[in-house]
Amino acid sequence: MAFGGGERPIIIKKIKKGGGGGHHGGAWKVAYADFVTAMMAFFLLMWLINTTSPEQKRGIADYFAPASVSASTSGSGGILAGTSLGDQGVKGKGSVKVVEQMAPEAPKNVVDQGANSKQAAQAAEDAIKEAMAKREDQSFQSAAESLRQAMQKLPELAELSKQIMVDTTPEGLRIQLIDQEGRSMFEQGSTKPNERARVLLRAVSTVVNKLPNRLTIAGHTSASDDGTRPATDWQLSAARADASRQLLQQAGVAADRIYQVSGKAASDPLYPDDPTLAGNRRIALVLLREAPVLPPNH
Repeated sequence: MAFGGGERPIIIKKIKKGGGGGHHGGAWKVAYADFVTAMMAFFLLMWLINTTSPEQKRGIADYFAPASVSASTSGSGGILAGTSLGDQGVKGKGSVKVVEQMAPEAPKNVVDQGANSKQAAQAAEDAIKEAMAKREDQSFQSAAESLRQAMQKLPELAELSKQIMVDTTPEGLRIQLIDQEGRSMFEQGSTKPNERARVLLRAVSTVVNKLPNRLTIAGHTSASDDGTRPATDWQLSAARADASRQLLQQAGVAADRIYQVSGKAASDPLYPDDPTLAGNRRIALVLLREAPVLPPNH
């Protein structure tokens, strides 16, 4: 087409954009993060509700309960009324009252529960101790009965049965080997046990070996005929107790079960009314009331 007058033609270009999805922005990420945070807070709240006690829940509710500031007697009671600093001044009750309302007291039940738990623990401990004491008494009674039966069955012990005394004391089971007139266990002034004492100590060892308790051994002497107490009796009684210890260990009593060996001379007579009696000369063995060194079936 020819154009006249030198006019330039008008050209219109049409541009077609390529296909494909456009960028939609990151708003969805913010929304998703808010959703996850809300769910986390929800599950945390549910966990706290399940783990708190009713008293704790009540305390939390009281803490977050809205305090009514407008109830104060100071100011006009309106929104911009304000409050006084305390009830000591001429303004009357004010902010101190609000603080008291906002800070709840500790629930009394929590304190009571703590005291009750301590009492329950103490009661349980006492019950365990009582049960152990009863069980120990039964063991002592069984051991004493075994010793009595052994004394009756063996002819060599039957004639010596009057020289053994068995009783229960606060310290434990006490077995005493006692002299009689004309039937002593040690010769006068001697620390070496005679055959009579050896037989009795071997019989006692069979009972001692059945129990796990530790053992104390004490030697006792009698006062002289004139009532005096020779100073040498301390060494004599201690040496006799130690000689008894050696015989018990030879009969199978473990050395770590011997807790104490002592000599008491005539300071603790069996017959205080007459400290010169032969019965005051004795060897006292005590199975102690205490936790054993090793378990019974170790």
